[in-house]
Amino acid sequence: MPESTGAADPVRPRSARLRPTRRQVIGATGASLAVAGLPSVAAGAALPVLGEYDVVVVGAGAAGMTAALTAAKRGLSCVIVEKAATYGGSAARSGAGIWIPNNQVILGAGVPDTPQKAATYLAAVVGDEVPADRQRAFLEHGPGMLSFVMANSPLRFRWMDGYSDYYPELPGGLPMGRSIEPDQLDGNILGAELARLNPAYMTVPSGMVVFSADYKWLTLSAVSAKGLAVATECLARGTKAALHGEKPLTMGQALAGGLRAGLLAAGVPLWLNTPLTDLHFENGAARGVVVTQGGAPALVKARRGVVVGSGGFEHNAAMRAQYQRQPIGTDWTVGAKENTGDGIRAGARAGAALGLMDDAWWGPAIPLPGEPYFCLAERTLPGGLLINQAGARFVNEAAPYSDVVHVMYDKNPTAPDIPAWLIVDQNYRNRYLFKDISPTFVFPDSWYDSGAAHKAWTLDQLATRIGVPSAALKATVNRFNSLARNGKDTDFRRGDSAYDHYYTDPAITPNSCLAPLWLAPFYALKIVPGDLGTKGGMLTDARARVLRPDGSVISGLYAAGNASAAVMGHSYAGAGSTIGPAMTFGHIAANDLAG
Repeated sequence: MPESTGAADPVRPRSARLRPTRRQVIGATGASLAVAGLPSVAAGAALPVLGEYDVVVVGAGAAGMTAALTAAKRGLSCVIVEKAATYGGSAARSGAGIWIPNNQVILGAGVPDTPQKAATYLAAVVGDEVPADRQRAFLEHGPGMLSFVMANSPLRFRWMDGYSDYYPELPGGLPMGRSIEPDQLDGNILGAELARLNPAYMTVPSGMVVFSADYKWLTLSAVSAKGLAVATECLARGTKAALHGEKPLTMGQALAGGLRAGLLAAGVPLWLNTPLTDLHFENGAARGVVVTQGGAPALVKARRGVVVGSGGFEHNAAMRAQYQRQPIGTDWTVGAKENTGDGIRAGARAGAALGLMDDAWWGPAIPLPGEPYFCLAERTLPGGLLINQAGARFVNEAAPYSDVVHVMYDKNPTAPDIPAWLIVDQNYRNRYLFKDISPTFVFPDSWYDSGAAHKAWTLDQLATRIGVPSAALKATVNRFNSLARNGKDTDFRRGDSAYDHYYTDPAITPNSCLAPLWLAPFYALKIVPGDLGTKGGMLTDARARVLRPDGSVISGLYAAGNASAAVMGHSYAGAGSTIGPAMTFGHIAANDLAG
């Protein structure tokens, strides 16, 4: 078939220590997922067959495309079926950080990593939530996966110098980081397929070529010589690309585009607009998938097995209501809109055990009109603080973003903080980029009209507008200002970790992420529990094989990425802890199928 055209918080504890033991759904069945709304599909044997391959991969994200590329290069015939009209999934929308310890890129850059350091660190971060052999599989196969991708696609990668591991003070943690990102890629190599690449979550400013690592400095371009130099470099890259007739891709666009280019060279077909509706089994083994194509159900057969890389369930309101803490919904996620848990539900109907369904790759978000904004630098920069609905601080604002939301949910029942508020002053606005709004420039009227932003000339007025006690807000800001002037946050330890200082202003002393709020007007930005996607799904073993509740293997069925329960457990080791393991376990699955 042709290809488709269509009290003080602890200092950097692992997240398991941030909250009590949380509900984990193990051994869910098709019946328990009935509320999710995907009915069982008629037996695949009665349907027309679209094709037969050694391996069928579900989902054209980072996990799926890596699995398909690996299968093809191992000599297996393979097809990818993709629900969306585009390829790349959430990975294409992302900054495409990739956390793979001991890979050739970071070792070549002189990062002092070792297998023992990485194993010690990951065990400290994840704890016993994830079996040791699965952690070991990720660490042992990740470097080889990356080298394989580089050898079989045009992708090249850059070390994100200084982007700390998220808990660098833990044994084995690296303050300068292990994360990498894709290097610049010319989209022209994709030909017509460039038009079918899922768009980025945030567009790069016109005429510039920007890497994820640049945003730290672009945020400071109005107040930092290095920030200005980085902005100039981004513009120079863009100018050079234009002069050479290139269509420059970076971040998630480069990652997805580069994987797609590898698949094109390997002759792997990718069928867009072909959603999964169920798995097909023969003699107890997964031997294909039931899909819908052109409005009709059909069967795609797999001689060896199926790899499910169909993403999470962040856009399935019923599943989020069933498994996750409230308040929750589908409006605060930045994951790909097609991620409605189709693969997870199909696996559950086949008897798969599920895990980590209560969790996601969380991060504080501002519910802007049209789409939420996932806050990274904005909540960490000096001159801002987060308050709950009582007008009090409740967390280290610069902590890893997933931990901030875990704290929000933990504290919300007794000290409501959903929504919370990010409070900043005009001095902050005069110095720093906010989302894509330059320093001193006004926030759009739509932000104020929607209630996502508020502005007032006094803290009393601001408190009234956001519904918090004015005396409490003033006391909180006064307390925060005192801590900032002393450079030591004795309440929540902001700045104690090297990680806290990544998205900050080095010109601010003695603590680069603490500055007083003093210049009117003052602003409040609404903060809700956003996410990059859910992290719960089918439980798998060290070979990426899907497991039943009794630990037995469902023959022929594999899962990777957000369709599987994350190897990071309830925590987050560093930037790229989503994509790095997704690609690695996709690679592991395909190699296991090749046998």
